[in-house]
Amino acid sequence: MNRQAVVDALLRSHGRTYAADAGIRLRDTPQPLYQLLVLTLLLSAPIRAAVAVATARALGEAGLRDPRRMAGATWQRRVDILGRGGYRRYDESTATRLGDGAELLIRRWHGDLRRMRAEADGDVMVLRHLLQDVPGIGPVGADIFLREAQAVWPEVAPYFDTKALRGAERLGLGPDTATLARLAGDAGPATLAAALVRAALDGAVVEEVGSSAS
Repeated sequence: MNRQAVVDALLRSHGRTYAADAGIRLRDTPQPLYQLLVLTLLLSAPIRAAVAVATARALGEAGLRDPRRMAGATWQRRVDILGRGGYRRYDESTATRLGDGAELLIRRWHGDLRRMRAEADGDVMVLRHLLQDVPGIGPVGADIFLREAQAVWPEVAPYFDTKALRGAERLGLGPDTATLARLAGDAGPATLAAALVRAALDGAVVEEVGSSAS
C-alpha cells in the first residue's frame, strides 16, 4: 500500500494533536506551554486519553492555566476539578503533583518553560531529562510533551516516540522518523505523531485507515 496514501487517510480522520483536543492553542508562550505540561501529566497515568483531555479542559476552564494559579489553588479545589473532569481514580495524588510541580516551575524556571528550554540549549535529550524533574512526569510523559511541543519548538522535530512508532509499524509506514516527517507534509510531525499514537492505541483506527487508503 502507498505510504503517502496511508498517511493522508490517517490525517484526514485523526489529524489533530492532543493539545488541540484539550482546547490548548499551543504557542511558544508561558501559559499554553504550561497547559501542555498539565495535559502531559494527566495523559501519563494509565487512564483513557479522552478522560485526560476532558480534565485538562476542566482545569483550564477553572482558570488554572499557569503555575502561579495552580500553586495558589487549594489541594481540595484541585481534587474537585479533577473529579469534575472524570479523573477520579488518581485525583488525590494528581492534585498533589500538580501543586508540587507548579511550585517547582516557579522556583526553578520562574514559571516559564521556555527557561527550561534555554537551559537545555538545543539538546533534546537534556530537555527530556529536565522535564522528568517535574513531579508526575517520567520518561513517557517527557515523550508526550516533546511529541506535542515540537509544533512550536523546531529543534525538537521530528519527534516520534515509541508509541508513535508503534502506530507507524501497525500501519506499515516503517520506523524512519525523517521519512515520517516528510510524509506528514504541511500537517507537521506533531500532528502526525498524535495520529500515529491513536493508531497504536486503537486497532479500529488501523482498520479504518487501511480501508480508506486502499
